[in-house]
Amino acid sequence: MIYQVVAAYLVFYATSILMIPGSLVGLLVGISVIWDGVTDPFMGYLSDRTKTRHCGRRHPYILIGGLGSATVNLLLWTIHPELNLIIKFIWLFAVIILLKTFTTICSTPYIALGAELSVDYHERTLIQGIRTIFFLSGFLLATVGGMAFFFEGTALYPQGQLNPAAYREIGIAASILVFLCSAITVLATRKYIRVLPQENGSAPTSLPGARSLTGRFRDALNNKPFRCVVVGYLFTNIATAFASTLGLHVFTYTFGMNNRAIAVIFGSLFVVSILSQPAWVVITRRIDKRPAVILGIGLASAGCVLLSLLIFFRSSIGSNALAMLPFSILTGFGIGGLSSIPASMVADTIDLEEAETGIRSEGVFYGSMTLVYKIAQSAAILVLGVLLDLIGFDASLAEQTRATVLTLGLLLSVGGLFSFQMARLAYRNYTLTQAKLRLIRSQMAADNEPADP
Repeated sequence: MIYQVVAAYLVFYATSILMIPGSLVGLLVGISVIWDGVTDPFMGYLSDRTKTRHCGRRHPYILIGGLGSATVNLLLWTIHPELNLIIKFIWLFAVIILLKTFTTICSTPYIALGAELSVDYHERTLIQGIRTIFFLSGFLLATVGGMAFFFEGTALYPQGQLNPAAYREIGIAASILVFLCSAITVLATRKYIRVLPQENGSAPTSLPGARSLTGRFRDALNNKPFRCVVVGYLFTNIATAFASTLGLHVFTYTFGMNNRAIAVIFGSLFVVSILSQPAWVVITRRIDKRPAVILGIGLASAGCVLLSLLIFFRSSIGSNALAMLPFSILTGFGIGGLSSIPASMVADTIDLEEAETGIRSEGVFYGSMTLVYKIAQSAAILVLGVLLDLIGFDASLAEQTRATVLTLGLLLSVGGLFSFQMARLAYRNYTLTQAKLRLIRSQMAADNEPADP
């Protein structure tokens, strides 16, 4: 919820409400995402190495991170627009760095915990599918709930997303929800603590690099199937960066939509993504994980092509949200697979790592994955912030120029399409299959059997 509130609204809030130049906002968000990414493998390594008698190695961080995120998030959306530009920028920068730190403390151990719950090839996809349902539900609540309920138009602000008070209210709601959810996660999974695997698996921890963060990070990236997933996930998240950074701008200025129309578009996209999870579980059972991911990329790419056509015919569409439903459905179904299957694939690559080294480091693997894609995502956000200035976007204007609104739309659709195609190239080199994983686990089981006397 907090992640999506920040992803969906921060750039728009900073440029259109706080009147901070887009290049400064891009710089701020880019630095914060790099910080977020750099702390991920460290947090994963720390949780891998944590040992507590009753609380496990992931659970304390989930609770601390959830509480910290809820508290700091309240400070993000209460900046007064009339403050001096330098004060607004410093306030925003300090708070977003703190918020990214606490969300890392919570989210990296949380994702690693999900990967530890099963060693079954298909059950892992099912677990990640269930996690994705709740993950996308947070996106749905933040995006659709925000646009439909918090950003209701008023006499002073017919387009409710331009009302400064609305951001404070949605910030409060997000903070309450994230604290409750982190507490529920800890309480509901405590019963698994005693049976969860430890980092060293069945091998001694004296292997080179076993206790070194840099060594474990290097080992993770030397795992070729993991590297393929990381690069593919990197590019699909760059496409997400395009959507989160420019989506609200495009539907507000390019299509001239109000809060309810935007809620319909994002709502239908996320509902389809959520409802698609059982279908993706079935698809991966039929055609395996790599072909399923490539199918998801194809569907999302088709959605980008359709969006390009809608942009060129925007004068006929106007603010009619129903005309955007084919785009939302195609893209939503594709995003559904791209949100859950890669996390399941990473769990499989950790099995390969255990077979080769005897070490399991879920925290380092998932932290390394987020580090790489967040660095790329930060660069994309920085570039997009600068591009907002270069294409002539001016939040003080009641209406943007025709060239500006057209370029805004094409940046979103063409940028997303390019990113998805780069992801497709990366995933094509992924080689792990169900048959190979079954063989790997059989060999590990045989190696662990006691020798005959």
